[in-house]
Amino acid sequence: MGAPAGPGPGAGAREPTDPRAAVEIVFRMEFARVVAAVTRVVRDVGIAEELAQDALVAALEQWPRDGVPDRPGAWLVTAARRRAVDLVRRRENYARKLREIGRDLADVPPPQEPSGPDDIDDDLLRLVFMTCHPVLSAQARTALTLRLLGGLTTPEIARAFLVPEATVAQRIVRAKRTLATRNIAFEVPYGPDREARLGSVLDVIYLIFNEGYAATAGDDLLRPALCEDALRLARQLAALMPKEPEVHGLVSLLEFQASRTAARTAPDGTPVLLRDQNRRRWNRMLIARGITALDRAGATAPAAPGRYALQAAIAACHAHAYTYEDTDWASIATLYGLLAARFPSPVVELNRAVAVSMTEGPAAALALVDALTDEPALRGYHLLPSVRADLLARLGRTAEARAEFTRAAALAGNGRERDLLLRRAETC
Repeated sequence: MGAPAGPGPGAGAREPTDPRAAVEIVFRMEFARVVAAVTRVVRDVGIAEELAQDALVAALEQWPRDGVPDRPGAWLVTAARRRAVDLVRRRENYARKLREIGRDLADVPPPQEPSGPDDIDDDLLRLVFMTCHPVLSAQARTALTLRLLGGLTTPEIARAFLVPEATVAQRIVRAKRTLATRNIAFEVPYGPDREARLGSVLDVIYLIFNEGYAATAGDDLLRPALCEDALRLARQLAALMPKEPEVHGLVSLLEFQASRTAARTAPDGTPVLLRDQNRRRWNRMLIARGITALDRAGATAPAAPGRYALQAAIAACHAHAYTYEDTDWASIATLYGLLAARFPSPVVELNRAVAVSMTEGPAAALALVDALTDEPALRGYHLLPSVRADLLARLGRTAEARAEFTRAAALAGNGRERDLLLRRAETC
């Protein structure tokens, strides 16, 4: 429950809405920041999450009675930190923790920490690096960070990973226990340690953005708060590591993707397909930022472009096309071919098939898609039958297309996507 973005602690003045509803909304927006602030105190993400939940309970008790505070995010952080301080005071190692925490225990704003040219003062970014520590498996790192930074529930993470819910729950519990028992520092690491964790950090930021860009579950296609925080983290990481080409590649990709947000849904929240989007609503400032970041990725890359830089180059092809018909599908197909050769993935192959359909026709693409039907990673992945249905419809095989759209709708966890797929089935 919760999302790591939205207005800062100073936002959200009193509103004449149901206080209990306000608690849930604010908590969803501020959850990750509350966890990060408390982790700074207790140095244990599992305990920090529990204390954040305690602050939620306190808000549910007090806000309906006293009203929503002027700075609800700050209220939640303060409430959780006070509980963290109380917990530390009760521990046998209070004296040591007191020296570490210093004036935090008196609820006085701590003095500004010294910051070198290679450091960054952002608790959310510290939390990402902490949860992406190499003592955890790659799956555990991503699951835990999506839980704490993305605020996703266990079922949502399971859908994103295409694995059982029980598996995700076990990964998260074990990851928290491992970080606690190994006393992993709450910091942005330096030197080789930073390099070792960078790939996982980039993957997690990308997954958080994707969950905001196309939510795996719920009634809304978009969760803009997740996109905003993922993009912010990526930009800060680029400032922290200006010589890392893949960091700039990720920033570029997210800038390009975020530029389309306003055009991706109709006023009623209905998804709008890429070919039907009003490209005048694409954010040209974000597109310009994406181009700049892609240039930086190319300038800093010692050899061939990395995975995120290649995806950013594909997104740039879409951004440069002022109409759907102007899209350079040949270049996109070539780039997907390079991506598939260097970083093989069934999802990449599925996207390559879409590009091939625009250059060689739907029959050639359908052969590529049919070759993926037995891929274990794509079982339960609604976009596989969705792409296949679109190709069948273009080939005039409407009955088969209708069945595939219906199957895709049954697999879709997001209500908006499900409705769109059912409408497409009806039109076949």
